[in-house]
Amino acid sequence: MSERVLVAYFSATGTTRRAAEAAAAALGADLHEIVPEVPYTSADLDWHDGSSRSSVEMGDDACRPALAGAAPDLSPYDLLLVGFPVWWGVEPRAVDTFLDAVDLAGRRAVAFATSGGSGIGGADRRLRELYPAASWGRGTLVTAASAADWARSVAR
Repeated sequence: MSERVLVAYFSATGTTRRAAEAAAAALGADLHEIVPEVPYTSADLDWHDGSSRSSVEMGDDACRPALAGAAPDLSPYDLLLVGFPVWWGVEPRAVDTFLDAVDLAGRRAVAFATSGGSGIGGADRRLRELYPAASWGRGTLVTAASAADWARSVAR
């Protein structure tokens, strides 16, 4: 593989973290965790509660939760793999905060997601619409067990 790859991921419960670590290890890629300034609690993640933090954030397309730390410089990278759990059929708003903060111009990007039942199609469409400066490849759902093979299939 000749591409320099950054695997950036958001993980609320550790599931996406394990997949991101497997993808990064398979490619010898750098890893960046997208960390909310205020960590999510179990109550925040209760999607059955319409007033939970995640429900409120996902109900507002313009919501951009603050992140801890600065976004990485993408200039050394050819490929950005962006991982997240699927929330309400799309990427969590913290991922949007991250993507708003980085320069995607001319960058090849591919999303990967973990999910207990939703597909990635809504996130794929939304990322292409919100971040047209990147050249988006087709995203896919992965598990920690399948992430390495998937990452190798995406990288050049």
